[in-house]
Amino acid sequence: MQQFTIHNGRLQGARQIPSPNFNARPADADIQLIVIHNISLPPSQFGGGYIEQFFQNQLDWSVHPYFQTIQGMQVSAHLLILRGGEVLQFVNFHDRAWHAGRSSYLGKKECNDYSIGIELEGSDDMPFEDAQYEALVHVTACLQQTYPQIQQHLAGHSDIAPGRKTDPGPFFDWYKYRSRLQQLKSQ
Repeated sequence: MQQFTIHNGRLQGARQIPSPNFNARPADADIQLIVIHNISLPPSQFGGGYIEQFFQNQLDWSVHPYFQTIQGMQVSAHLLILRGGEVLQFVNFHDRAWHAGRSSYLGKKECNDYSIGIELEGSDDMPFEDAQYEALVHVTACLQQTYPQIQQHLAGHSDIAPGRKTDPGPFFDWYKYRSRLQQLKSQ
């Protein structure tokens, strides 16, 4: 597995694809949470580069009927992990990505202010790939080392926006993720 490092808010080892959909974090905001999401465009279909285009405001809305339902949305995440385990970075960790929307974690509102958003290419109705878990575990360990306030603050989008969001969904194996992360840290 590729080893990751962070330099000036950039994940070394990730393909850099800058998104215009970000802004500055509040001056007093410390990074202390990882939010895990899933995304597929069109839903439950993988590949095609549509997620990358969407996060860059370059998606051709006419390609698929579903795209018209998200037309004009400006969203991003810090990272996207593709089905094969490749990691893409869209927003520098020092900046606020637009991934969580209205949200709250442990009573603290506006999670975008203090979190890192990681999208997994996937959906609520099918399992994720082992390569994605491996990449996620290594990325998480790197983020926890760089931003020590994160530690066990790992949440799904559904945890911070209950009733509004369902991802990463019932097929995301939290036990597998956390146990592999613990194994990696104990090596």
